[in-house]
Amino acid sequence: MLEQTIREVPNRAIETSQVIEELIRLAREMREAGARGEKLGLTDDELAFYDALEANDSAVKILGDEALRKIAQELVGTVRSNVTIDWTIRENVRARLRVLVKRILRKHGYPPDKQETATQTVIDQAEVLSENWAAA
Repeated sequence: MLEQTIREVPNRAIETSQVIEELIRLAREMREAGARGEKLGLTDDELAFYDALEANDSAVKILGDEALRKIAQELVGTVRSNVTIDWTIRENVRARLRVLVKRILRKHGYPPDKQETATQTVIDQAEVLSENWAAA
């Protein structure tokens, strides 16, 4: 959202006051997300995976918050330990990661009809998060 707002400034698509309002709204959302993560006992990375899994309403109803929290924590550990510097462009590494994610979802009883979507969402999320992991 921040990148989109910044891109719109030079194009004069939005006014300065709108940029400030967007930044304030974004800061508020980030603060709320941080508080939500603390409430659930999740790190920022774990919360990102939790949100990816929670997007499936049937998974939330079937598994509940505690199971999704455990899945998110296990996913972060597994994905983090299996990503390499060039993993986003090497299909064999991506395929291995997809298999690992699917195994974790299956092990915890994630709804089978939604596993493919959840797996792709987790991989997408991992691409974004792994940029920060490399910098850390």
